[in-house]
Amino acid sequence: MKYIFIVIGFVLLGFVNSSAPNVGEVAPEITLTSPDGKEIKLSDLKGKVVLIDFWASWCRPCRGENPNVVEAYNKYHKSKFTTGKGFEVFSVSLDKQKSPWIKAIEKDGLIWKSHGWDNEYKAAQAYQVNSIPMTFLIDGNGKIVAKGNAIRGMGLHVALDAMLVK
Repeated sequence: MKYIFIVIGFVLLGFVNSSAPNVGEVAPEITLTSPDGKEIKLSDLKGKVVLIDFWASWCRPCRGENPNVVEAYNKYHKSKFTTGKGFEVFSVSLDKQKSPWIKAIEKDGLIWKSHGWDNEYKAAQAYQVNSIPMTFLIDGNGKIVAKGNAIRGMGLHVALDAMLVK
């Protein structure tokens, strides 16, 4: 049997994990290294609505989505949600080299503080990320409320608007 893979606009990473987190489940912990060498953890953002954003500096669709994520961050950062106060982004870079990742953060104006380097793909494996960009929206209780293409572009804004305190 022959398999043909056609890759357009995203990168296949080839991870297989039968225990990928789903909507309604608690998001697995992520512990990574920040650009300045400090440890950052997803759990440090507990109580906030968080977008986990798997990306890389070399990924054109990821870089194309960055302006939308920056816009959402600026719009919702101080908002009150039904399950949390404030919106944060937890960026997970799959870059193999540190320098291009740091340059992309600066060039794209990614102003949030939670940038982590997953050059060993441990977080990507835990979340069964097999292509990027890949995103997960986490509520203030740490549960996944949306993931994937549904929260790209305006879908992210729609999902965040639905979570706002009315």
